[in-house]
Amino acid sequence: MNTLIRRGPAREFDLLRREMDRLFDSFGDTRDSAPSVWAPRTDIAETDDAYLLTLDLPGIPRDALDVTFEDGTLKVSGERQSVRETQEGRYHRVERSAGRFFRSFALGSDVDADGIDAELADGVLTLRVPKAETAQPRRIDVRAGMKELEMHEN
Repeated sequence: MNTLIRRGPAREFDLLRREMDRLFDSFGDTRDSAPSVWAPRTDIAETDDAYLLTLDLPGIPRDALDVTFEDGTLKVSGERQSVRETQEGRYHRVERSAGRFFRSFALGSDVDADGIDAELADGVLTLRVPKAETAQPRRIDVRAGMKELEMHEN
């Protein structure tokens, strides 16, 4: 039985990226080259009172992370050691990213910089960036106008 598989543009770009990675991997051994710079996968969500960022950082110890907030930009950087540097043996394939990583997120000035919280658990860095009190949505009561008050009195 034939099954129709839908593929969106994001999936197609991911497949293209993987194919390009495979192509460049075939150009030779890069063991002697400088460590690469990579960017961890990140999810960003927004609630009424905060921005929530979740970064995948497996194998990164807490002391290898640097998280800063300056001029409305949240910056996360650090470094993952290469498995080839930390273990003995012959590798047939190395796909996990190693080297320095860096991500920056422009959040603007509507955040409470003093309230930013960061937690690393099970290889996932979770950042909670609270919005400033003035940036949070608030409900505005609508009062009755003079004409509506007169109608209710009659």
